[in-house]
Amino acid sequence: MTPSTASLIEIEHRLGAHNYKPLDVVLSRGEGVYVWDVDGNRYLDCLSAYSAVNQGHCHPKILAAMVEQAQKLTLTSRAFRNDQLAHFYEEIAALTGSHKVLPMNSGAEAVETAVKAVRKWGYEVKGVPEGQAEIIVCANNFHGRTMGIVGFSTDPDARIGFGPFAPGFRHVPFGDIDAFRTAINENTVAFLIEPIQGEAGVLIPPAGYFTAVRELCTQHGITLILDEIQTGLGRTGKLLAEEHEGIEADVTLVGKALSGGFYPVSAVLSNSEVLGVLKPGQHGSTFGGNPLACAIARAALKVLVEEDMIGNSERMGERFGAGLKGIRSNIIKEVRGRGLMLAVELDPAAGGARKYCEALKERGILAKDTHGDTIRIAPPLVITGDQVDWALEQFEAVLRT
Repeated sequence: MTPSTASLIEIEHRLGAHNYKPLDVVLSRGEGVYVWDVDGNRYLDCLSAYSAVNQGHCHPKILAAMVEQAQKLTLTSRAFRNDQLAHFYEEIAALTGSHKVLPMNSGAEAVETAVKAVRKWGYEVKGVPEGQAEIIVCANNFHGRTMGIVGFSTDPDARIGFGPFAPGFRHVPFGDIDAFRTAINENTVAFLIEPIQGEAGVLIPPAGYFTAVRELCTQHGITLILDEIQTGLGRTGKLLAEEHEGIEADVTLVGKALSGGFYPVSAVLSNSEVLGVLKPGQHGSTFGGNPLACAIARAALKVLVEEDMIGNSERMGERFGAGLKGIRSNIIKEVRGRGLMLAVELDPAAGGARKYCEALKERGILAKDTHGDTIRIAPPLVITGDQVDWALEQFEAVLRT
């Protein structure tokens, strides 16, 4: 007998830590843009596990690569070499134009790796006095949940009760080029920033902002680190979101969709100068770069390109965004986004986005509220025009006033 939704939720509540507040749906199967709950109800997934499932749930070609590799070799640690790592390096470097690659597991690990590397680069290459390196970050950033990362968060929920925190970070408002220029000093080694602030509500900076950021970083010898863990690999209608302004970061962080949702895989992509400061024994990961991860990531990148998921993201994003903007509603404050990274911000008088996400669930749409009044929308990049149109009907029915 299959356990009921209520019984599974009760067990989670009783035995699990209460650090999440998910919608009360218990999923058991996924395929493409759809997921099914334990009661057999089908939903269109409009979150994609925060963009980890860009290629769609259980993509058959990624699954086949995973099964094939799992039958041969899964883990060696980096104490020995494996026959998948070099191929992964070649393929992701060719796709992204990177000179050096350091594979890790989670997005947070990639961020921590970048922080370590640019500090060391600052001391050994730029000549910053030991212990004085500063990294500029943005207010309302989200880069992960580790101690190092929450130390430079401005979110009270992320910070309160977890200190003391490591020094060396300076905050500026997101999208404010004058504030960034003012924050730079002789000890600045890096600027760590999301191209679009996803967790903050899909916030997009003014046009030309990143062009000016790139110029300032080059002028002052600052490493530009773009956290593309959510925005990268097709989500915004480009392979990397940096392409929208035609710039190149010095360090790019990717994860989530790097495995298509099958396995935790992330990577730090960089020039040789920054990652070149790391010597044997100074950084590593038992699972980072393991053969199973590399085989999965290779397949995930291949289908992303061969099946034109990036182009589809651009086309369907325009269709979805235009449809959302066309909804006549007194409670919609703003619709914004790029590609299939979209958000509907509601008027605070609407009473919060959570109840609208719950109403969407009843109509077969799974979306996520963030920062109280915003609904995040990010379906898999394989979504079709008909599926977008059906989803828009559900959003209109819930949001129309």
